[in-house]
Amino acid sequence: MNRAIRAGWVLGLVVLVARAAGLAQAPGEEVYKSKCQMCHGATGAADTPTGRMLKVKPVSDPEIRKLTAEQMFDSTRAGKGKMQPFKDKLTDQQIRDSVTYYRSLK
Repeated sequence: MNRAIRAGWVLGLVVLVARAAGLAQAPGEEVYKSKCQMCHGATGAADTPTGRMLKVKPVSDPEIRKLTAEQMFDSTRAGKGKMQPFKDKLTDQQIRDSVTYYRSLK
């Protein structure tokens, strides 16, 4: 009986850990949502009021799709056009992770 209870607890813990892993955010998702989503939109479609006002191009735009991850990193870090620089607000790793997440929205 004691063994059955222990096995039940172990199984329960395995299920909880697996569920937590499934709910984990992708690297960069949290940073993207807090710093980028207001202009670039939840899906990268730039369909927010701010994105439309600033004429932000969606992630699906051919000009955006041809940019490399490194070019996007540089633009995000230093700023480009109306986009402010994030070099003093985010670490390089946070910028790289958010760029990777943004590119995954294609």
